[in-house]
Amino acid sequence: MRTLFVYFLTALAAFGELPADWKNAQQFDVARTGLIRLNLPAETLNAARSGLEDLRIFDTAGREVPYLIERPARGTAAILSPKKFTVDLSGQATVITLETGSSQILNSLTLETPASGFIKAVTVEGSTDQHTWRPLASGQPIFRQSNGANQLWVEFPESSWSFLRVTVDDRRAEAIPFTGAKLHAVTEMAAPSESLPVAITDRIESEGQTRLTLDLGAAHLTLASLRFETADPLFTRNVTVSARQVAENAITERVLARDAIYRVDIEGFKRAERLDVPLDLAVEGRELLVLIDNADSQPLQISGVRATRRPVFAVFLAQQAGSYQVMTGNPRCAAPRYDLTGLRGTLASAPSVPIAALSLSTLVANPAYHPTESLPEIQDLGTALDTAGWGYRKPVKLTRTGVQQLDLDLDVLARADATFQDLRLLRDGKQRPYILERTSISRKLVPEISSANDPKRPTISRWKIKLPHANLPIARLTSVSTSALFRRQVTLYEQPADERGEKYDRQLGQATWVRTPPATKAPLELMVNTRPLTDTLILETDNGDNPPIDLANFQFFYPVTRVLFKAPVEPSTYLYYGNNDVAYPQYDLDLIAPRLLAEEKSVASLSAEEPLKKSGASELFQISGTKNIIFWVALSVVVLVLLAVIAKLLPKSPPAS
Repeated sequence: MRTLFVYFLTALAAFGELPADWKNAQQFDVARTGLIRLNLPAETLNAARSGLEDLRIFDTAGREVPYLIERPARGTAAILSPKKFTVDLSGQATVITLETGSSQILNSLTLETPASGFIKAVTVEGSTDQHTWRPLASGQPIFRQSNGANQLWVEFPESSWSFLRVTVDDRRAEAIPFTGAKLHAVTEMAAPSESLPVAITDRIESEGQTRLTLDLGAAHLTLASLRFETADPLFTRNVTVSARQVAENAITERVLARDAIYRVDIEGFKRAERLDVPLDLAVEGRELLVLIDNADSQPLQISGVRATRRPVFAVFLAQQAGSYQVMTGNPRCAAPRYDLTGLRGTLASAPSVPIAALSLSTLVANPAYHPTESLPEIQDLGTALDTAGWGYRKPVKLTRTGVQQLDLDLDVLARADATFQDLRLLRDGKQRPYILERTSISRKLVPEISSANDPKRPTISRWKIKLPHANLPIARLTSVSTSALFRRQVTLYEQPADERGEKYDRQLGQATWVRTPPATKAPLELMVNTRPLTDTLILETDNGDNPPIDLANFQFFYPVTRVLFKAPVEPSTYLYYGNNDVAYPQYDLDLIAPRLLAEEKSVASLSAEEPLKKSGASELFQISGTKNIIFWVALSVVVLVLLAVIAKLLPKSPPAS
């Protein structure tokens, strides 16, 4: 690798000085003149801007070469309604006959039914005269399950048929009604795809759900499909694929696709499976989020995820042979405006013109690159802010100037407003604009645990859980047990005080935990549906007439929230929080949020907390306490006055004789 790098730097030196505003360079050799199709690898797409506005090609003489971008994509299939649709019950089968009424090439159909809770095998045949039938597909499953997973799409080899016959096997269960069908016609040739390595960087198993975070290795890709690898023998699952997006000064998750994966075994037919989720979607970032709905079933044992992507080609006309360069990594340049009339004319005759397919070398740093300021259009400071209403602040530690990424710590999560509308970044009394990112990342919090059993309630097991702060946005509690067989209803609650200072039970979450050997010893997964008000929680379960279960390894999980902003190291930046009386700040930063996300970011951190005034919660407690004292004093005075009045109204005793 080092030898290749030295060779490439030598080639760059021979090529001459490259443009200083471009960060990355790649080389390729053209052996002869003519039309060239350059396959842009994932690392090139990742280094360039999403629309390839900064991609430049230079020939061996240092001249910029006009190019055309080709993005092969799967054509949208035409959906046709059959000319005639008939259904007949024949013995232990439902026979559906379709007159297609079309000469187009068909490759699949989708059945329509109002039925639910079924799984059946389907056989498809094709005919041109309704007398001679040719088998097209056999044993394909259709189903609609109680967990929401459904599959009514039936695929068969591409062909043109006047008639299609679909036979639904009813031997395992009673027949279901079918109300219609849709035919899918092939409109274009299949687009090429390439394998793409994918890494699972995070896996969260919660009640009824598996959440995977996938690293695609590069941004700005067009994904063709995802394939899930699992050894589980039989299953049906709904899958949701999402990606992060920026909206209203915050980063949220946007659903890209929903589909079903399955592996089913229908008696009398070969086992069928579908583990691929077709996408054909442009993904701006390098991260995907996958949610697998397990409902009441055990989580799938996903061993890996494979992906394919659509290739992207840069097509140009090489006027001379030699070493060429591809430059990427300029966030501020305008998109090139080439006169491509001649190139398009050449491409129009491409079937008779040979096209050389070349590949790029490894991406390296441009030795002539001079980094410029990141996002110069971002104003360093906003308006002044009166901080009298804020309760706390923390100095922000920055390691270098530029775009910063700051994760909120437990102090901020506990004392800031639940919506984070009170967060402000300040330098010299003026605001720094920021974008709030609500991530799907979860962090672990290990609490203090002690037994809290009540001798008067011997069948109840209770654990006292101490958190580092009140008002933490915990989302999930997990715990493990060595007990082999049990079923327990587990409840998490707290005991805050009401306005009169009296404690009451406030439920935060509940779960049913069942363990039956030899099933996998899954941990307790309890979703916390309500944000706690205090720092002391109680976990409780009723053992009934059974021995108590033991619990250990208590862990809470909370979502990571972070702010993205641009700042120099000096002077100091402070994060202010703890003000429930302010609205969200309005910054223009969201207009260039995608560029902010694409910039290289430094990881900032928070220093020790600095109280600015008594917290709202403390003030409320003191006010509440004062009111309680005043209430009881006033009540005592009223009682004494009433007693005195009553004493005066009572008849006096007669004098002693």
